[in-house]
Amino acid sequence: MIAVVFAVAAGGTCGTLLRFATGSWINANWPQYFYTATLAVNILGCLLIGYLYGLFLLRPDIPLELRAGLIVGFLGGLTTFSSFSLDTLRLLESGQAPMAFGYVALSVLGGLLATWAGLSFTKL
Repeated sequence: MIAVVFAVAAGGTCGTLLRFATGSWINANWPQYFYTATLAVNILGCLLIGYLYGLFLLRPDIPLELRAGLIVGFLGGLTTFSSFSLDTLRLLESGQAPMAFGYVALSVLGGLLATWAGLSFTKL
């Protein structure tokens, strides 16, 4: 189990650094009309988690340390949106469409509400 923890920590460090580097590069080289850096890492993370998930389904012999290090660590450090997207897709694939749409609605609306509440607390 300790090997999995270290793999997740190492992957998380690399994913976080890639997020920072990607964001810095995009912000320095692209117009600032939109949250381009956040959008880019979210889309990249979703592409990578879809690929890795499919690969790991085809290759169950890939060690847990590598799977957890890449999915939970690296992609978790790069973006949690990719995990959210995969969770939603898995709900849809298992025939739980109402649950998937509820999960999306609660995540987005709940996240916005929690962010607003956190910001509001600073004004008290």
